[in-house]
Amino acid sequence: MTGPAELLRDFVNTYDVEGDADELASPAELSVWLRERGLIGDDDRADDEVLAVATQLREGLRAALRGNHNGGSYEVPEGLNAALAELPVRVTISAGTPALEPVVSGVAGGLARLAALIPATHADGTWPRLKVCAESTCQWAFIDSSKNRSRSWCSMRICGNRTKTRAYRARRQAEGTPRPS
Repeated sequence: MTGPAELLRDFVNTYDVEGDADELASPAELSVWLRERGLIGDDDRADDEVLAVATQLREGLRAALRGNHNGGSYEVPEGLNAALAELPVRVTISAGTPALEPVVSGVAGGLARLAALIPATHADGTWPRLKVCAESTCQWAFIDSSKNRSRSWCSMRICGNRTKTRAYRARRQAEGTPRPS
């Protein structure tokens, strides 16, 4: 079973910034994605309005995860707050265990279940480890498994190398050192 942090990461990664590819480009694709993860029923169908909320939630989460690079001291992105306002949840208690449950049903309820994972990741300590790649052209979400939570890139080999190469070239140019041929 996928944990809350993994599900939030996977949701953010439904849009590939670098390749400009969106797995949730249509209401039908949103429905399939949520259904495959057990967040909605077989008969639930998305429409354009709930797709817009899903996109706003996803990009709001991406913006929030950028703040986890600096210890999480940031303002909640306006888009995230707006999306969360469209996805009401209530506290329920079942067998002595509190939970956040959607107030609405259908696809909006599935998105509310997804939004309810945000406090779950705070509770289990994984929220500060959820980040997006510091490489501006990438923005891929990942879970920082480093001991000191200092990971910046989704891949040191690719995105870390790009960033460090750009910085090196900028320093060399500032020094006036000609680039080797």
